[in-house]
Amino acid sequence: MGFSTDAVHGGQEAEPVTGAVMTPIFQTSTYKQDGLGKHRGYEYARTQNPTRGALERNIAVLEKAEHGVAFSSGMSAISAVMHLCKEGDEIVITENVYGGTYRLAERILRDRGLRFAFVDTTDLAAVKASFTAKTKLLFVETPTNPILRVTDIRAVSAFARSRGVLVTVDNTFMSPYFQNPLELGADIVVHSSTKYLNGHSDMVGGVVVTNDTGIADKLRFIQNAVGAVPGPFDCWLALRGTKTLALRMRQHETNARYLAAFLSRHPAVKKIYYPGLESHPEHELAMRQARGFGGIVSIDVGSLDRVRRALERVRVFTLAESLGGVESLICHPATMTHASVPEEFRNRLGITEGLMRLSVGIEDVEDLEADLTQALAF
Repeated sequence: MGFSTDAVHGGQEAEPVTGAVMTPIFQTSTYKQDGLGKHRGYEYARTQNPTRGALERNIAVLEKAEHGVAFSSGMSAISAVMHLCKEGDEIVITENVYGGTYRLAERILRDRGLRFAFVDTTDLAAVKASFTAKTKLLFVETPTNPILRVTDIRAVSAFARSRGVLVTVDNTFMSPYFQNPLELGADIVVHSSTKYLNGHSDMVGGVVVTNDTGIADKLRFIQNAVGAVPGPFDCWLALRGTKTLALRMRQHETNARYLAAFLSRHPAVKKIYYPGLESHPEHELAMRQARGFGGIVSIDVGSLDRVRRALERVRVFTLAESLGGVESLICHPATMTHASVPEEFRNRLGITEGLMRLSVGIEDVEDLEADLTQALAF
């Protein structure tokens, strides 16, 4: 089936009792059993829920995966993946990774015996040099948040496989509409379903997909044992979102490409980051491994004072954390999404005080352009 058809129907069946076309919200904590050891596939809602199961199947179909495992947030999904490793194991991570992933690694899991190496994964030689006998997992975010660097998933996956190392790709920025890392050699894909999968900024969730049954079984065990599961209403909201994923992603990208071209010529913009621009260092790679460039654009206007003035002026863009909703959002990574990353490290990566990240929504692009024009009139 085509992507739009799978988005609407993948993993979905009419509810068998009433024939309801939309997956119901099974708002229950437990299920009646017919006798000792006799149940209908459901025992307790932390372990199984039909609404959650429908979401897990749907995302698996969209990512060309056999298994999906849903969590209560993107960070709990990433945490579950990292808990596949044990004390003494080493995880190599894209250096320009989401601040929450950095915080989890450096402030939580390092104290519990895991080792971490933050590496420029756009540099295959650097990836190879970072591997040791203790490396068990390569965690790649591509495009990165917020500098939008692109890693060659096929190349790093081939190398990792030769060393017996699992590869996980955070595919949140691209969504399965634009990129399918499993088809490029990755073992695991994670999403913050809060973002593009849901697309309406009204729930928080995460999902992990894989084709490896053994990995899926371990993740389901972690899911149940830790209990970081999404509620059925949140799953229903995400399912509603994925039905329009193709439509939304096309408009996000159309608007982002237009605004990136506009901003690349704007005198107030000192640097611009968007893989769809030919000036982007991985533009050709992005065209090869993805079917589009996404809806995130980052710009550096040179100073915190200019950022403050622009953020006070925006009217269509909303100053807020998060991304991927139908509405356009703008944020200041240094003090918001990446505040947990040390300043020296941030500056080396390009996450300066003058950097702003735009999550371009689906509004009329002329209104978005006008809003940025007046906001950046320094």
